[in-house]
Amino acid sequence: MTEGEGEAAARPPLARAGHGLQCLDVGVAPPGQPVLVRASGTFAPGRVTAILGPNGAGKSTLLGLLAGLAEPAHGQVLLQGRAVTAHPPEHIARWRAVMPQDTAVAFDFTVREVVDMGRYPHRRQPSANEAQVVDAAMQATGVAHLAGRSVTTLSGGERARTHLARALAQIWEPLPDAPHRWLLLDEPTAALDLAHQHQTLRLLRHWAEQHGVGVVVVLHDLNLALRYAHDAVLLAEGCGQFGAVDAVITPETVGRVWGVVCTEVQVADGVRQLLLCG
Repeated sequence: MTEGEGEAAARPPLARAGHGLQCLDVGVAPPGQPVLVRASGTFAPGRVTAILGPNGAGKSTLLGLLAGLAEPAHGQVLLQGRAVTAHPPEHIARWRAVMPQDTAVAFDFTVREVVDMGRYPHRRQPSANEAQVVDAAMQATGVAHLAGRSVTTLSGGERARTHLARALAQIWEPLPDAPHRWLLLDEPTAALDLAHQHQTLRLLRHWAEQHGVGVVVVLHDLNLALRYAHDAVLLAEGCGQFGAVDAVITPETVGRVWGVVCTEVQVADGVRQLLLCG
């Protein structure tokens, strides 16, 4: 992702060769459409990276490319030094989980059954703690009390937290044959109330910093990104700008990309936030 010469000091540390999730001049384009942006950069394990940009910029498309759900229109996406699409799906599913934007479920599964689906890739090599993983994941996202409820009866926020529990259950423990775990999420806070937005992103940051998981998350709320992300990718104006979140999100950038005037403030805990002026 294009970086200015003056931003070197603000760049996040790159993962060691072969140990990160890398975009190499990747062309981000919806199927059959012209390339929206070109991006190059490395997503590091143990950090939260927010994918940002206006509507239609290609945020969900980029996340799908990082997940290996499609081939890029140009360039390469590498995971652990190999093209992400070259990893056998049944293998990569043991250490890379994806939470899509659409969390609707067509069948009458209970919350526990949905979260348990995250353990399916581990059925041939179950964990010694297998019996506890689903309960622990539901507890982590605050849906344990809904375990017996059908997902078709849940609110949008409850359903989103159920799917987050499923994704966490999928990568719950480190594996001897995988150096890192990855969690890729498309707007996980879109259906959540204010308190659950912060709880969710606080949980994701904890998993990055305390468990070494590489977290990549599509967000629209710039203040949530400033508070919880380490790094950011801004998709706009034909390129992907990659860097430390404080360097990427500035009042000047917000005005140029979104056409919104804002003022930068520092709140009591020292985090930069933006007051939007319309």
